[in-house]
Amino acid sequence: MIKAICFDLDGVYFTSDSFKNFKKHLPKEVNDEEKISYVLAKSDEMIRFKRGEMSEEEYWEYATMELKIKTDLDGICDCLRESYDINHEVADYVTKVQKAGYKTCICSNNFITRVRELDNEWGFLDIFDIKVFSYEVGFMKPAREIYQVLITKTGANPNEIVYADDDENKMTGAKDLGINTFIYTNFNDFKNKLASLGVYI
Repeated sequence: MIKAICFDLDGVYFTSDSFKNFKKHLPKEVNDEEKISYVLAKSDEMIRFKRGEMSEEEYWEYATMELKIKTDLDGICDCLRESYDINHEVADYVTKVQKAGYKTCICSNNFITRVRELDNEWGFLDIFDIKVFSYEVGFMKPAREIYQVLITKTGANPNEIVYADDDENKMTGAKDLGINTFIYTNFNDFKNKLASLGVYI
């Protein structure tokens, strides 16, 4: 029996275009798409930032230098809030499953600036019972350790948890621990897969 339903943020709760919008609208002199994606998503500095090993000030100082960002941290925060949009079907569904008695969870590779500013804009953290962020626990998906934190926080057995992510590569640790996993492709498929596990909303 499923007791906890866990959601990713980027590409599931927030639309898949949100991060693209942020990269596009961030005021900067550098226009090389490959470099922009590297600095904001794949660089060693961003990985350290997402693991909580680098401060907010240190990371954005690095990003500002690399991309020649033409605004301060407040401007970056404004751009984050303006660039992201929620997937309203998923957001409504989270509220419904919570009211139905399931524990609602987040497990996300993320950084403090984005989580704080998007919560300021959308107030989304309040509808989740359990939040597991890489920058707080020091591990990133697909590591088993971040999913072990999720299991511990839910108080459920792994086979009583279901987790959806739009990136299959990030789910290996969850699968290894026995958590039910599936790829998020669209909302209807998402509901059907949950129904196959006995979650009818």
